[in-house]
Amino acid sequence: MSTLKNKVQLIGNVGNAPETKTLESGKKVANFSLATNEFYKNSDGEKVQNTQWHNIVAWGKIAEIVEKYVGKGKEVAIEGKLTSRSYETEAGEKRYVTEVVADEILLLGTKNNGNAE
Repeated sequence: MSTLKNKVQLIGNVGNAPETKTLESGKKVANFSLATNEFYKNSDGEKVQNTQWHNIVAWGKIAEIVEKYVGKGKEVAIEGKLTSRSYETEAGEKRYVTEVVADEILLLGTKNNGNAE
């Protein structure tokens, strides 16, 4: 168990068009949300869907892949690490954010960028 690290694996659908920026250093960063769905039956035997939303951050080459191939609705697999950070709004309020920093991305599903056929 001592070899286990901070590792997250998710398969889901992209919730918004990724926002990609090129920093002053020339490095790219891409941000997008990912929806994962869990299905279960409640006590009445009805099928229930539970959707969780995850903030994804990709850097460098992975950000370039996201910029070129990933769009809203596209099914992707992400592997990365869970990170938490805080920042202060212009109004002086402290906000906390938990994100998955992607180390790998795998494009799944159809080649039509996730749009309905």
